[in-house]
Amino acid sequence: MLKPFLILQIRPEDGPADSEFEAILRHGGLASAEVERVRLILQPFPEVDLDRYSGIIVGGSPYEVSTPEEEKRRPQRAMEAGFRELLERVVARDFPFLGCCSGCGLLGSFTGAPVTRRYPEPVGGATVRLTEAGRQDALLAGFPDEFRVLVGHKEACEAAPPGAVLLVSGEACPVQMFRVGENVYATQFHPEGDPEGFALRIRVYRDHGYFPPERADELLAAVLDERTPVPQELLARFVARYRTEAPV
Repeated sequence: MLKPFLILQIRPEDGPADSEFEAILRHGGLASAEVERVRLILQPFPEVDLDRYSGIIVGGSPYEVSTPEEEKRRPQRAMEAGFRELLERVVARDFPFLGCCSGCGLLGSFTGAPVTRRYPEPVGGATVRLTEAGRQDALLAGFPDEFRVLVGHKEACEAAPPGAVLLVSGEACPVQMFRVGENVYATQFHPEGDPEGFALRIRVYRDHGYFPPERADELLAAVLDERTPVPQELLARFVARYRTEAPV
């Protein structure tokens, strides 16, 4: 019997959350029986026993850790407090973790990276490139030096956290992926992203400040032409590498 992966989702909207979850399963090569899904904004942050899981995958959200504390609503403050406690244990143990987009901001902020609104990217495709360290990383070895990803964020890490390893960079946003220790990863891009899921996000989040609303049709047409097999393979590699048998 396999230990499940814990999927922590922060999106309050049902449509984007369900689409993201299904994409994680599809592109990660995961069966529904191999995961536990928790939607954090809709319930209290759970007590997480790391010994029960193969790894943790965190999705995106419309929340930003860079929002001034006095402007954050109670659900966001509770979610961030839960992550601080969880990440303290994850980082200390070097437990398999993949934070995607918002998960990148949460891990970056926890480990000391400046998370600001200096490097936003509109919803859509972007070209990123491996660093020399990225070429040597177990999850990225053999990937092309440059590849397309799907992005969409208002905040990002200005630099990799102290002591972390920068693995992937980009022109518009310099920190696209980093690693803390050997097993704790974060991506600013969405490894689960695909055109169908991003088309839904464009429709749902058109008035959330990710892009001018009048550009929605233009962005929708562009994203439907995107193909991002490399980041999807990254997600599959993460799952394959850390899938663990439960003790009998």
